[in-house]
Parts: sequence; C-alpha cells; structure tokens
Amino acid sequence: MAGKFKEKATIVYQSRIAADIYSMWLQTERIAAQAVPGQFVSLYCNDASRLLPRPISICEINPRSGMLRLVYRVAGKGTEEFASMHPGDTLDILGPLGNGFPLDRAEGKRSMLIGGGIGLPPMVELCRQLPGEKTVVAGFRSERFLMEDFEALAARTAVATEDGSFGTKGTVLDAIREQGLEADIIYACGPTPMLRAVKEYAAEKGAECWLSMEERMGCGIGACLACVCQSKEIDGHSRVHNKRVCKEGPVFEAGEVEL
Repeated sequence: MAGKFKEKATIVYQSRIAADIYSMWLQTERIAAQAVPGQFVSLYCNDASRLLPRPISICEINPRSGMLRLVYRVAGKGTEEFASMHPGDTLDILGPLGNGFPLDRAEGKRSMLIGGGIGLPPMVELCRQLPGEKTVVAGFRSERFLMEDFEALAARTAVATEDGSFGTKGTVLDAIREQGLEADIIYACGPTPMLRAVKEYAAEKGAECWLSMEERMGCGIGACLACVCQSKEIDGHSRVHNKRVCKEGPVFEAGEVEL
C-alpha cells in the first residue's frame, strides 16, 4: 500500500439498492488513486458524539475521476447518519486501509469469487480487475443486490438464497455443487461461517484460497487490537497467535488464519 490519507470527501450520488443496503459514490482527492480491490476506508460521522469511524469496504474505484463507490448496510446510528446524507454533503474519510486481494495470482487461472451478503461489494472491483476466466457465486438471505454489476463483468454467475426465492436454496457451496462449478483459485468475503466452509471446500479441491475477513473494528489502523483474528503463526506485533484484520488483513491466504 502506497499510503493512507485523511481527507474530506463529497457525496456525489447515493441510492437505496435493497432493504437497508445503500450505494454511495464519493469524490476524493487522493484515496481513489491509491486504492486496490479488497481494501477499505473508515468514514467519520459528522455527529461528534460518535467518535469511532465506521469501516466500509470499497466496492468500485475510479482513479481517473477520483471517485469511490461504497455499498454498505445500515446497522446502527453511524450508518443511519450516512444513509440520510445527500449529494453535496461532506464527511471525513481515512484510507485506503488494509491489504487487498492478490490479482497476479489469478494469471492464467480460473477464478471463483464468492460473496455472502454485505461481503459482496468488494467483489465488484475485484471482478473488474482480475485477469482470466471468472465466476461469481453470490449468497443472500432473500433480496438480491449488485447482480447486474457482476453479470456485466463475469463470464458466469450463480446465486444462492436461504429462502429459495432465487437460484439455489441454501448456501453458496450448495450452489457451487449444484451447478458443478470449478476453479483454480478462490477469493471470498462474507460472514465467518461461510468463510470457514469455503476454506474447507478449497482444501478439499486443492484450490488456492484468499479470504477477506469481516470483523468489528475500532481504530482501523492496527493500534487498538479490537479486530484480531486467530492465526496459524505467531504475530510479530502482538507476539501471540493473532493477526489484526485491519492491518495484516482484511485479506488473508486461507492457511494463515484459524476460523
């Protein structure tokens, strides 16, 4: 990562794309020029009573125009504030943060991008930038979002819904097995139970696997240790079997972390 910046960003456009899911385009000065797929930004509330920033993964990057797209779920007072904002409003933003997905690993390989719920947004820019053949597998409880983006970018898409309202009824792995999908390398982002299952599936198939972890964060820069996950090796910072998701992650090679 070349560096991180704190700047004031301007909302260019915002819309509700599903129940409690919003898509926001932000005009930045430097962050969009540095960001890569899999990184995130921290957004600060204008309400001074909310001190901690909210980490949100980057959905799309337009370095030429200096714009970022963030797709987020309203989960509390902070994200409620963001959802109430309009074009022209400004907020403080810190980024780009964390480590992104390794794009070069996909050269000459069949890639499978697996996203569950709000783990789907970072897969959009990844899908855009990854070389080679790509399949996107998306998991939802019920209502779908971002599928038009993936259909425009990927050679193939598959959907699983918990209630069976669309695609395969069940999990993303149910959809993969039902459709006989295969890949040489897997990139995944979503809730821990999904990532655990994807890690086991990749090991079973002998596929390379990269996971983007979803953890609650405090500072977003590795200082507070609020977002540690269990790691296979001893971390050089904490001297225990932990890694900081915001600093060493959020993207890890599957073998690096214990789920």
